[in-house]
Amino acid sequence: AMMAANICAGTLKAGIQVKSLEKKGVPAYAAAQQYEPFKTTIIKQNFRSGNYLYFMLPGVLLTVFQQVMMLGLALSFASEFENGTFKDLVSKTTNVFELLLVKITPYLLMSIFIYALYYGFSILYRMPIEIEGFAFWGSTILFLLSVSFLGTLVSIAIPTQLKATEILMVIATPSFILSGFTWPLSQMPAWVVSIANCIPLTHYLQIFRTLVIEKGSTDLILDSILGLASITLVTSLLSILLLQYKIHKMKKEISN
Repeated sequence: AMMAANICAGTLKAGIQVKSLEKKGVPAYAAAQQYEPFKTTIIKQNFRSGNYLYFMLPGVLLTVFQQVMMLGLALSFASEFENGTFKDLVSKTTNVFELLLVKITPYLLMSIFIYALYYGFSILYRMPIEIEGFAFWGSTILFLLSVSFLGTLVSIAIPTQLKATEILMVIATPSFILSGFTWPLSQMPAWVVSIANCIPLTHYLQIFRTLVIEKGSTDLILDSILGLASITLVTSLLSILLLQYKIHKMKKEISN
């Protein structure tokens, strides 16, 4: 918008000067070479999203955070299957919720440290982040759960560590571009938008941008919260069902 305004103003000034010179008898080709270029000085105030420190840093850090969690959780059950230690887990407990809790809890605790680290970055770079209300922290919990269950689901479904890691890398790597944080989803094909909506980061970055950068109200992020809740619900149910099947299968092998 600012570039377009400069072009319009510059064109208008050039046209006025050229016409003024022509009226004084200056030939058109000479008048077109004698007008002064239009110069402007633009000062941006209260436009935080135009600052790359506010724009790029949170997006990159949250992308890295999602990728770290997914890569860690990719090994949670896949390593047990590949190393043959899943039998030991089943012999200790067959409670699906207990097994999931044991695998996911360390990463949830790690996330507290990472968020504290990111807040330290905001202080170091003199970029105060003002976070208010339950909406942001509630959506953050949903984001952590959705990422955790997504990584756990792939880890349960894929019995090898390498394959599970590769699949989650394919999901996590392009998520920053597909999330709509750097390029609007409205300008992407419908099939790309469908894929982007299946990635937790897409909804969470929208919430972060609306609440933290744009200082928007909670009603503007209801769709994003619903998206995170849907991913969490679907991935958690599939993880429970698939893990229950794996436990049942292992119990048969032990009994035989």
